[in-house]
Amino acid sequence: MQKELLLENIDKIHTTEMGIDRIKKNLKIETEDVVEYCKNKIRDSKCNIYKQGKNWYCEIDSIKITINSYSYTIITAHIIH
Repeated sequence: MQKELLLENIDKIHTTEMGIDRIKKNLKIETEDVVEYCKNKIRDSKCNIYKQGKNWYCEIDSIKITINSYSYTIITAHIIH
């Protein structure tokens, strides 16, 4: 299953400086370690992980995290309603 592939490579997940600011703003969070925050969401057994095109999408707790499937870069995260 594809979900396992992302979880097996969770240590590769990272983001850019701009990504950190974008994620904090979009999710309205103040946490210092945005990547760890996202990884914890992804590790949650209730997280719906699926791959579409070149991206992984991880949905949990009304948020959607978008990760590039080649570079494992967190592109963005949004609150979903």
